[in-house]
Amino acid sequence: MSTTASTANESALTPERIATLCAEYAANKKAEEIVVLDLRGISSLTDFFVICSGTSEPHLKAIAGEIEEKLRKDHGVRPHNVDGYPLSQWVVVDYYDVLVHIFHTEKRHFYALEDLWSDAPRLKVAV
Repeated sequence: MSTTASTANESALTPERIATLCAEYAANKKAEEIVVLDLRGISSLTDFFVICSGTSEPHLKAIAGEIEEKLRKDHGVRPHNVDGYPLSQWVVVDYYDVLVHIFHTEKRHFYALEDLWSDAPRLKVAV
């Protein structure tokens, strides 16, 4: 069982499914350039990165809020931690096996996580 699961309701959710849901929920709030990187076998830090962009600080907050609320309400999954603030232009929502990076567009290009992890396969998500 994944470290992400802590209740019976959560145990049916795999890290891959949580990553896919995070991408879908980000799309609900019009997140841009949504990418899911599969880090299994590449990193011991986490299994998946979900990376997306927002166009303003309120947009980053709305994306993070949607992901947190929908996973909690629909699946009983709460993040281990949320770091960063919309004003920092980078918010990370930590679900242990899934790290969601929500960037303002300029910050995303500056940090270029997709380039740093270019050897990671991308999951196809319908968003």
